Amino acid sequence: MKIFYAVQATGNGHISRAMELLPYLKQYGTVDIFLSGNNSNLKLDAPVKYRSKGLSLYYTCNGGLNYWKIARHVNPLALKKEIRALPVEDYDFVINDYEYITAAACRSKKIPSVNFGHQASFQSNKVPRPGAVSRPGEWMLKNYARGERYLGLHFKPYDDFILTPVIKKEIRETTPADHGHITVYLPSYCDQELKQIFSKFKDHRFEIFSRQARAVTDTGNIRLIPVDRQLFNTSLIHCREIITGGGFETPSEALHLGKKIMAIPIRGQYEQCCNAAALQEMGVMTLSKIGGDFDLQFEKWQNEYKPVQMDYSKTIPQSMERLFG
Repeated sequence: MKIFYAVQATGNGHISRAMELLPYLKQYGTVDIFLSGNNSNLKLDAPVKYRSKGLSLYYTCNGGLNYWKIARHVNPLALKKEIRALPVEDYDFVINDYEYITAAACRSKKIPSVNFGHQASFQSNKVPRPGAVSRPGEWMLKNYARGERYLGLHFKPYDDFILTPVIKKEIRETTPADHGHITVYLPSYCDQELKQIFSKFKDHRFEIFSRQARAVTDTGNIRLIPVDRQLFNTSLIHCREIITGGGFETPSEALHLGKKIMAIPIRGQYEQCCNAAALQEMGVMTLSKIGGDFDLQFEKWQNEYKPVQMDYSKTIPQSMERLFG
C-alpha cells in the first residue's frame, strides 16, 4: 500500500505526533510525507518527499497572533499551483493532519482522504467550546481541511470517532519525577517578555523553552532553553508544574505524567480557546492572558489547584486499528 501522509508544520505538536506514528504507519505500506508550513521549531526525523511553505502562523511577542505577518506570507497563486501539482492520485491511502493543500488537492481530484488528528475532533459539537463561540473559528475548524472520514484526538473521547492523545514513547514509558522547577512553553511570547513575567517569582525556578534562544542561558531564577525535543522531554518529565499555551500535545503529555498545568491559550487562536475550555472542565487552571493580576493568579494556582492525571498509553494501537481496520 502506498500511503500519503500530510503533516501540518505550523506547530511542534503535529511534527511530534508524526514522528511517533510513522513507524506504525510503515507496517501498513510505504509512506511518503508532505510537510506544509514553516514555523515549527522541531525537525521531522524522517525523509520528507514533498515540502511546502503552506499556510503558517506567526506570533507577536505578547501572547497573540501576528495577523499582518500571516497575511503577508500567503501566496494564492503559489497555493493553486501546489494544489494542482500534488500527486495525491498516485496513492492508495491519504492521511491528512489538518493540512489545507492536501485537502484541496483531494477535493479537486476526487480522491478520498481521512482527516486524522486533533482538529478532526471538532467536527463533533460534543467537544467543549469556550463560552464565547466564534463563528469564523468554528468554520475554520470544520472546513479548513475537510475529508471523507474523520478520526479525531482529544483529551477525552467526547464522541465515537474521537480517541485520546498520541503520546511520545519517551513520555509513555518514563517514570516522572519532581526536581522542583516549573517548565514554561509559551511560544507566542518573546524572551524579554517571559523574563519580565517570571523573574519576579524569586522562590521558583523556571525552565523556559524559547523560540528565540540559540543556547541554554541562566539568569537568576530563569533558564532559557532552545526548543529541542530531548531537552523539552527531560524538563517536562522532571518538572513540578508546567505553564503552557492552549495547544494539544504538550498539555496531553503533562496530563499523562500527572503534572499540574496552567494553560494560557494564544489570543485569537480559537482552537486553543476550545482546548482551554476542555482543560478547565478537567480541573486545570486556564487564563485568557497574562494580565496585571498574574501575581495573584499564579499564587492561586500554586495553592488551590492540584494535578490531573490521565492514561493515554493505548491510543496508538487503537488509532492504527481505526485507520486500517
